Amino acid sequence: MSKIIIDNRSDLDIIKCLKLVASVIHMGRISNKGKQYCYLTVFEINGFNYQVSTDLRGKSDRFLIIKE
Repeated sequence: MSKIIIDNRSDLDIIKCLKLVASVIHMGRISNKGKQYCYLTVFEINGFNYQVSTDLRGKSDRFLIIKE
């Protein structure tokens, strides 16, 4: 079993962050030869860009959310 770590460094509330992370997970593990979720995905919300970057750590996936 793996863990999901969400590091929200943006002004988005947790519900929006969960939706962004769910979108990245839905795309599947497409980076690092199929081992990792997309390295960087950009979403536009209300005219602002938000980046979701991922990091693979042992038995967990970390999602970092920042506002550009």
